[in-house]
Amino acid sequence: MSLMANLYVGASGLTTSQSALNTTAHNMANMDTDGYTRQQVSQGTRAYQTIENRMDVVAPKQIGTGVNYNTCKQVRSDFLDISYRRESGRLAFYDVSLKTIEEIEDQLQEMEGAEFAQSLNNLWISVQELAKDPCSAVTQSALVTRANEFLTRAKSVYDGFTAYQKNLDDTVQGMVENINAYGDEIRQLNEDIVKIEAGKVEKCNDLRDRRNYLLDKLGEYGKIDYYEDIFGNVSVQFEGSAFITTDHVNHIGIDRRLGSPVQYATPYWEYAAETRTKMDGSKEVISIEGAKVFDLEQPIRSSTNTDIGKLKSVLLARGDHNASYHDIVEDYDYYNTHISQSVIMNTEAEFDQMIHNIMAEINKIMEEAESNPGFIDESVGRTSEFTMFTVANEQDALIYDISKDKPAGTVTTGLTIMNTQVNPKLIEQPTIFTFRTVDGNEDTRTIERLKKAFTDEEYVLNPNVTTRNSFVTYYNSLVSQVANSGDVYDSIKTAQENTVDSVSSAREQIVGVSSDEELEFMIMFQNAHNASSRFINVVDSMLEHLVTTLGA
Repeated sequence: MSLMANLYVGASGLTTSQSALNTTAHNMANMDTDGYTRQQVSQGTRAYQTIENRMDVVAPKQIGTGVNYNTCKQVRSDFLDISYRRESGRLAFYDVSLKTIEEIEDQLQEMEGAEFAQSLNNLWISVQELAKDPCSAVTQSALVTRANEFLTRAKSVYDGFTAYQKNLDDTVQGMVENINAYGDEIRQLNEDIVKIEAGKVEKCNDLRDRRNYLLDKLGEYGKIDYYEDIFGNVSVQFEGSAFITTDHVNHIGIDRRLGSPVQYATPYWEYAAETRTKMDGSKEVISIEGAKVFDLEQPIRSSTNTDIGKLKSVLLARGDHNASYHDIVEDYDYYNTHISQSVIMNTEAEFDQMIHNIMAEINKIMEEAESNPGFIDESVGRTSEFTMFTVANEQDALIYDISKDKPAGTVTTGLTIMNTQVNPKLIEQPTIFTFRTVDGNEDTRTIERLKKAFTDEEYVLNPNVTTRNSFVTYYNSLVSQVANSGDVYDSIKTAQENTVDSVSSAREQIVGVSSDEELEFMIMFQNAHNASSRFINVVDSMLEHLVTTLGA
């Protein structure tokens, strides 16, 4: 090799070392950038120059031609990326579940500074006081007052549940918009990466960092599966359905069921929905059956990865309607598949069941009482029995049947929290129910039945519980059940946080930038740069000496 050719050897060292220094500086500058992956220069030898190739020797005589800058690669672990996105999605799922439980606990224990349990206890005390002197106007008035207080506070607690359901529902739209936005950006990044890397010269590491960051964020919303093809495109499946393809993003839409009093948001795949073309040429969605993003009837298990994503957790916690005792007593299978997995709907149904049972039993006892004064019901033209609780509005006594895949329609319902009031006649005249028989004696039989109704252990929280409760203990059992669920979710979340931290730390050791390590690389590449410079100086001196000598 000539001395002139040796200059190119030194120049290759200078160029490669400078590129490596630039990469190190880029790593240092992006130490705190979200989603940044440490970059590493890959170096290799240039093609050797063969001087002599003899058959009687092991290897030919060759001279090196310098160093080659192969590529600047990202340092990542696909296994840790998959694990992190799955486990962070699971953590987001249980985080939403725990926050929902905590909100329910607040609603059950506190209601404008007064515990609901106190109003239930006051009603029980008023029954006991009435038993001491059934014919006293004071004890009769106290019973009516406590009944009204009990129902009013029950409505406030239930209103708190429904308000929180609405708050959760309001977050669904924003989550879906974020998912669609992530999908659009990932598809655009796919296009840019393929365009730049098509020449097999450059690697779009910063664009890939952004795409990986978006995949991390997308994994928090739901279960994702993805793969990268040979061209650099990343295709993504969301909850088992194609979301991002090489040239398209299947957007998620929001449907709000028409005809229901509560129009909660239901995510669906726009491409799979049944549509019809309107007169103006636009399309209208007429059915999303078979197009729903989530199957909320699946049992929640980590073994089947059905407990991943905060969007799914929000939908499960919120449920699809304001539940009542009908969701428990009418169809046990429906309860297990639709109600029990929803934190709020399950609590609503159990709470309403308690209130319904208390009101229905008190009404039954009063209707059958010998001291019932009765009143004229003008609508039917006959005497009706006098009750403590009545339906406030006939329209409120209708619910929408959205269960069991039946077409939406209205069915009548019994006394629930939201459709019931204390009998206005009793509010106006609390002593109208005298608890005195026609012969003037105290109606002790009715009083004893009222007392017994509060202490008989005949009621279970739901079909999956065998422990029976009385009216006095039912509420405590409900609160304990919620608290126990909270402890379970808290334990799962804590364990999941440890798992995510472990995976994140392992991944950070690979993708993260260490300032100490980068400083070592900087010194190493600086020394290589200086060595290449000195090599060029030596070759230059030799050339100068050779030219000067020959010239002389």
